[in-house]
Amino acid sequence: MREDLFCRCRDAAISWGKAAQRTANLMIGQPDYDAYVRHAANRHPDEPPMDRTAFFRLHEARRFGAGGGGFRCC
Repeated sequence: MREDLFCRCRDAAISWGKAAQRTANLMIGQPDYDAYVRHAANRHPDEPPMDRTAFFRLHEARRFGAGGGGFRCC
């Protein structure tokens, strides 16, 4: 019983932490990498998705003026 409560608390804390991280990233203008990977797998299965570092660098460059505008693949 005690272990079950611990597991539920741990899972809730992990879920809350991930949601807080996504919110913070969106607040600073950094899109969700996991959402991008899901999109790439669904819409572009023949192309490998960018790694996390390349994704971050692309969005930072576009955010600060390089590349002309927001990221759109479709």
